[in-house]
This record gives sequence, C-alpha cells and structure tokens, in this order.
Amino acid sequence: MADNDKIIKCPACGCEMEKIFMPKAGVNLDVCTNGCGGIYFDNREFKEFDEPHEDISPLIELLKDKEFKSVDENETRYCPVCGSAMMKNYASAEKDVQVDECYSCGGKFLDYGEIKKIRSINSPYNIEKTKDIFKDLYENAGLELIEEKKRRNQKSKTIKYTVRILFAILIIVLALLFLIKLGYINKLFNF
Repeated sequence: MADNDKIIKCPACGCEMEKIFMPKAGVNLDVCTNGCGGIYFDNREFKEFDEPHEDISPLIELLKDKEFKSVDENETRYCPVCGSAMMKNYASAEKDVQVDECYSCGGKFLDYGEIKKIRSINSPYNIEKTKDIFKDLYENAGLELIEEKKRRNQKSKTIKYTVRILFAILIIVLALLFLIKLGYINKLFNF
C-alpha cells in the first residue's frame, strides 16, 4: 500500500496527525504532535524503522522535549485510514510492547515511546541475548529430551518383555486347561 496522503486523526486521542517526511526511507509518517505523541505507520512502513541502525532522527527531533497527554491503551482503536477496528499484538516474544494493527490495510499504530522500546528489543545486544537463550535451551532442553527418550525406550522394552512373559504364561495355562478338558492330565497323573 502506498503512503497515504490525507490528513488523518490519531486513533488514540482523536487529534489531527502531522505528516513527517523521513528522507532516508522516502515516506511520510503520521505523528500525533499535538495530542498523545503516537505514530501511525502505513502498510510496510514500520519495517523501515524498527531496528536501531535505521534512521529516525527527524522523528526524535520532532518529539524531543514535548509533553503528551496520556491515553487508555486498552481501548479499542480504529484505523485512521480505512476505519477498521485495530487489533492489539505484541511486538516481541517477551510481550514488552503492544502494537495496534489494522488487518484490513496493514497499518500500525504505536503509542508514544513504543518505537524506542521496540528498537531496543531489536538491538544487537538483545539479539545476542536471545541467541544465547536459544543456545542454552537447545543444549539443556535437547539433552533432557534425549534422556527422556532413553527412559521411554527402556520403559517400552520393559513393558514389551513383561507382555511377552505374560503371553507365554497365558499360552501355558490355556494349553493346560485344554489338556485337562481332554483328560490327558488325569491319565498322566492317574487321577
């Protein structure tokens, strides 16, 4: 979807949003400069700004030293571009930041300060920390899974062996009962 060119109202506080041109990405972001400080990203714009190495200096400069009114982050918000209800989703596996997303047009809305949080989550330090967590998980949980599989295999072998013995006993008992019915056991022991 292309950059929207109309003036839109903030989905969080209802104030008119200001278009801020981001030269390196070549897009306009809609920023609530006179209300809550939220930012609306048109479809596919967000991925241009969510990592620490991507330039958001015009945005930082614009929002610097401003105070913004607070908003109810739990309230349902409606997309300022298409009017659809926006869904709340987490921006990370840690569920630190909740983002409002429009499933109809692909827009995203971030409350004031959330862009910085998301960028810090995507920092090289946090990425390395996440890699370490997965490595530890793989090494420890993987070993635990291997040991659990060995225990299950051993238990399975024990169960199979027990079933075989019980089956053999059953065959012997049935054979004895059959022989008793035919009278061979009585003749054999002269009863």
